[in-house]
Amino acid sequence: MIETLPKWVDVLFIFTTILTIVFFYYSNGKPFKITAIIVLWSIVHSLLSYQGFYLNTEAVPPRYGLVLLPLFVLFAYSLLPSIRKRVIEKRDLKVSTFLHSIRFPIEIILFQLFIYKMIPELMTFEGKNFDIIMGITAPIIGILFLKNWLSEKGLLLWNVIGLFLISFILISGIFSAELPIQLFGFDQPNLAVTYFPFVLLPATVVPIVLWTHLTDIIKIVGLLKE
Repeated sequence: MIETLPKWVDVLFIFTTILTIVFFYYSNGKPFKITAIIVLWSIVHSLLSYQGFYLNTEAVPPRYGLVLLPLFVLFAYSLLPSIRKRVIEKRDLKVSTFLHSIRFPIEIILFQLFIYKMIPELMTFEGKNFDIIMGITAPIIGILFLKNWLSEKGLLLWNVIGLFLISFILISGIFSAELPIQLFGFDQPNLAVTYFPFVLLPATVVPIVLWTHLTDIIKIVGLLKE
């Protein structure tokens, strides 16, 4: 854990991660097996990061590949037509929209990490990260859609914008980390993701948010074609 960081930041992040998984569970028809895998995945990376496994950024091959590579493989698998069809059939668009509310506390946490020199400024709302907009608007959009005051086209546009914003923070986080592929943030790199519990940001939280946007977009486009 980051010794200098206030404990409330750790607690808020852990709570937000758990809330993200809960939202995932209920927005996808309560899939026990996949949720159990996500929980197990999160526990494994939590234990590794707590033991300082990811702090060795000079290891070859890079240890952080254990977070990123399996993630992209599983992500691609989940978007296969047969898997995607089952997911979309059970997706509750109302709950999945509210899921993005977790992005507001995440942005508060990122700002604290920046203050304590654990991430670069560009990953915060004072830099080039505008993802806090999604966290603020998610409950509003969710209520509007719940009340049928927002069309599916409006929800689609909101999801496309959200997908762009979460993709930006993912790319920024990867390329500002102390990895062989680092491109920016050299004066204040992304160190937080090598520590517990913040390794769960790229390992659990961001993938769920990204995947939710993608599958919601696919579902809405399908509904508009009907």
